[in-house]
Amino acid sequence: MRTFSPRLSRVSVTFALSLLLLAIPLASRYLLGWSDLRGYLSDLAIGGLLLLLLRPCPRWIGLPLLIFWCALSLGSAELISAVGRMPDPADLHYLGDRQFLSQSTAGGGIGHPLLAVAMAVGLLVYLLSARRPGRKSTRAWRYAHALPLLLLVGHGGLNFLMPSEADEWRQYNLPHKLLATALSAGDLRLQRWQDDSSVEAPVDIAGLSRLDLAGRPLLAAGGKARNVLIVTLEGIPGAYIERNRQALHSRYQENLMPKLSRWAERAMTTPDYVLHSHQTIRGLYAMLCGDYSKLDTGTPKGVEMLNNHKRNQQCLPAQLHAQGFSTHFLQGAGLQFMAKDKIMPHIGFGETHGREWFHNPPALEFAWGMDDRAYFDGVLSYVAQLRRGQQPWMLTLMTVGTHQPYAAPAAYLARYAGPKQAAVGYLDDAIDRFLSALDRQGVFKDTLVIVTSDESHGLEDVRLASAWGLNLVFAPEQAQLPTLKSGVYGHVDLTASVLDYFALPVPANISGRSLFRDYPGGREIMSYTNGMLRQHDGKGQFIECNFQQVCRRYASEGFIADSARYLGRFSGPSAELIAARATLLDHSLLSSQLGQRYRFANRDRVQLKERVMDDWTGNLVGAQYLDMPQDSRTSVHLKVRALNLGKQGVQLQLKTKEYDQDDGLAMPSLPLLTRNAPIDLKFSFDNLQARKAFSFHLLGQGRGLIEITDFSVTTRPLVPTRKLVASRAIH
Repeated sequence: MRTFSPRLSRVSVTFALSLLLLAIPLASRYLLGWSDLRGYLSDLAIGGLLLLLLRPCPRWIGLPLLIFWCALSLGSAELISAVGRMPDPADLHYLGDRQFLSQSTAGGGIGHPLLAVAMAVGLLVYLLSARRPGRKSTRAWRYAHALPLLLLVGHGGLNFLMPSEADEWRQYNLPHKLLATALSAGDLRLQRWQDDSSVEAPVDIAGLSRLDLAGRPLLAAGGKARNVLIVTLEGIPGAYIERNRQALHSRYQENLMPKLSRWAERAMTTPDYVLHSHQTIRGLYAMLCGDYSKLDTGTPKGVEMLNNHKRNQQCLPAQLHAQGFSTHFLQGAGLQFMAKDKIMPHIGFGETHGREWFHNPPALEFAWGMDDRAYFDGVLSYVAQLRRGQQPWMLTLMTVGTHQPYAAPAAYLARYAGPKQAAVGYLDDAIDRFLSALDRQGVFKDTLVIVTSDESHGLEDVRLASAWGLNLVFAPEQAQLPTLKSGVYGHVDLTASVLDYFALPVPANISGRSLFRDYPGGREIMSYTNGMLRQHDGKGQFIECNFQQVCRRYASEGFIADSARYLGRFSGPSAELIAARATLLDHSLLSSQLGQRYRFANRDRVQLKERVMDDWTGNLVGAQYLDMPQDSRTSVHLKVRALNLGKQGVQLQLKTKEYDQDDGLAMPSLPLLTRNAPIDLKFSFDNLQARKAFSFHLLGQGRGLIEITDFSVTTRPLVPTRKLVASRAIH
């Protein structure tokens, strides 16, 4: 028995490692719907290599490494499900954090419990079987080390010969992606060292940033409308419009919005309409300020605009306000999130309202705010109020029901395959009801109506769906407009288009073309969605660059296309030049985050909620998605006082997140806020590594009214002290 036991132990160790490192990853890839030959090669290569390395190791070495492997795998699956991206190297410090392993930003628990259970079982099998190190490897096992390397070479060769447009997580597992990223960065540094000319390469963005009104006007004397209504639908891709699918010969055929598609037949629709980024505040900035939103995950330009008191006057609301329009922004969610309560007035909206404006009852409870039907019912009364006035008006709407976790009644949930589709169907009925009411009231006779989306929540297996937007134009002179607008347009063009329609002067710093003109040639345009930087040169060439700064060229007449002819790939200085163009566009408002002071509250009165559902809808300040450069210090000043609180007071909490996940950064504990004890808190923390997509969350629940007198954030170059410093004064 003693002679048999070691051999049984070795076989059991191999079985346990094979289960954890090969069987579970391969099975989960298939069951999660991420099947791709490259992905299976990646799983076999990395899993096989780890199996060979860990097989002879003692348990005290193998077990911690396997726990870390499981945390990486589960964390990656959770983040992909929640926000549609793989973790970055900056995420590694909290991949094992419990808060990270949640399905969504609302903290809905682990989204893949079966995967977690399978990994736990695998760890248990390893723990029970790995009693001692195995004997020296046989020659066959030594030769087996070449197999993972051959698989990695095969993966790279397949990508080189047959490049795929599939999502990153379909082609790589997380360790393989991190390895590829590191090798790519090293290769770029080597190329820079060998070729100094890459540093001197000129960066020209004139074709992207210029204002182009040289096209032939569709309306010779300008438009006849008196008002403008912009309806922004949360996350809706252009693929949902049947006419867009037909025009671009899309193979996607699911008809989730048949009613809006019928309205599109009455409108001027632009099938090749580009969204430049993800996130509502970025989409709103691009469409309302005629400038590219950030082509990365850095601090949104809307936030940067708070420190710019010249460029904000060139945004569409400010321009129309200067021409005598009353300007209004109305959304169905609270305004604090992403600082819309500060940004919208700053860019020219005279009236800015969120969830608190609506007094009509919602049709269903939804964490973010008003469901879409109840929202549009409230909007109808707002429009009626505007129409009773004598002043021309601009009204911008922002829905919220098609935001995760999606708002749909039970009847819709029963009818559709999932909550996302149900929410889209519910929105389709709501927008149809709303547009029909506007039509009956005669709004289309004197109002320019534009239906668009802030971003795209994407579609499985639909090329460029994350960058495919919609734009439907209804105008009093509809007969003079084409039903299909040819050419490539995007959110960056909306401000110039509206001003051009009204024959108003367009500020020189505005970028883009006018939808109300025909252009004989193409144009340059860029987008950054799902981790891919893409550009079209306006001359039939489309380029997209991945996380390794490896770029692929395609022959494509337009930007959004169902397919494109592959022309080849490149990297090095040419790829860096594309990234440099995006960086230059990103710096249109400022050159550095250092020294910038953002004030997210200034005597803001906030009515507390009796119950906080999650960190996002319960947030009391709009300090989201900030960048803190490496080797910098961020200082925060928070002042809060009670206006109408009970004697028991309220306990506030300050949390931070990075890339929508808790980052573990220790924040000072806040004292109890009472009528006689306001909070006046100053503290700072060091950024030894760059922080990206960083968010503050000030939370508090109870009854009463408080005033956030100040919430200011300043980032400056680092001073020697490296510990978080907090000082608190309570008066």
